[in-house]
Amino acid sequence: MLNILILGLGQCGNRILDAINREAFGSGGTFAKYYSRQKFPASVKTIAINTAINDLKELDDTLAKDRLHVPHLHGVGANRIIGQKVFKENKEMIMGEIDKRGSFDLIFVITSTAGGSGSSFAPLLAKELKQTYNAPIISIAVLPFREEGSIFLQNTAFCLRELVEMDAGGVLLVDNQYLKKYAGDIKSAYDSINTTTARRILFLIEALNSEMLMVTDLGDLKTVMNGGIGVGTMGFYEASKEGTIKSAILGSFKPSGLLFPANVYEDGARAMLVIKGNKKFLDLDLITKTVEELSREVGQVFKGVLIKKGRPKVLSLFTLNSVPELEKLYAIAADAIRFEMDKKEQSKKRLDDAFSHIEDLEPIY
Repeated sequence: MLNILILGLGQCGNRILDAINREAFGSGGTFAKYYSRQKFPASVKTIAINTAINDLKELDDTLAKDRLHVPHLHGVGANRIIGQKVFKENKEMIMGEIDKRGSFDLIFVITSTAGGSGSSFAPLLAKELKQTYNAPIISIAVLPFREEGSIFLQNTAFCLRELVEMDAGGVLLVDNQYLKKYAGDIKSAYDSINTTTARRILFLIEALNSEMLMVTDLGDLKTVMNGGIGVGTMGFYEASKEGTIKSAILGSFKPSGLLFPANVYEDGARAMLVIKGNKKFLDLDLITKTVEELSREVGQVFKGVLIKKGRPKVLSLFTLNSVPELEKLYAIAADAIRFEMDKKEQSKKRLDDAFSHIEDLEPIY
């Protein structure tokens, strides 16, 4: 059984981690976390890390012992420079809490790229984890709504670049802008995105720890994450009554099932497919043939087949050779940074002009 660590950094990372813990407790009701044990499909340890203590207090399903407050008043105010300083000052304490949990075969670091604590901590923490543990560190990086403001876009640009350059195990993207198709108010949309992301992470963990008819394992995951530029995302599809296993596999690559907009067929580097369902629905010959066809278009495709109750569900995880949507985001971020710089310079000039009125004067009392 794999030993897995899941770290949720900052408000966004904390909330996705909380959704993971909620899913692991199952449907035991409001008080399940107080009288039942989490039913993770592996040996999983979780820690929510944040400088904002109020964000930690808001968590519903993460145990108190798994909440780590890094002291700095009430957060770092979306300032990555301050956040990096706070991390360095508290590095020993943070790593000490992680070390208490034991050794790990796989580590997930979940964060928004846009905020303060998460986006500043994530690259530095990934670096420390890489030096300490002989395990792939996969970053789940959540991109902001593009209209959230120039500081969030700026943070995203620099955080994501640092995560990729860290080369610790790969980056899987979740894009709030793309996923805002979820109906309801903003809170409901965020809750849906958090739950969707949590379920896919748990699906992947279950696959890596299960006996399979066709096997995919941690070694295959490492190979996939090393593909292309080391950046990718996840897709999902649940088969309908009328659908074939082939349509379910292909459905997991459809835009509607992805966490980030990508054309897998044009930009895909490597992929992993995990197919779960009742054996009567799983035509192994058709699965093999479909995967062979995909490999000619997408690149190397690893496959795993897991026997479970119900109609087939397919999780796809893939890396990319190019990311056009990310290139657009960086262009928007660069424009936002330049706009802020120009605005600041103009404001300073106007203030200097105002000060010039009293340049040769002294106060009279």
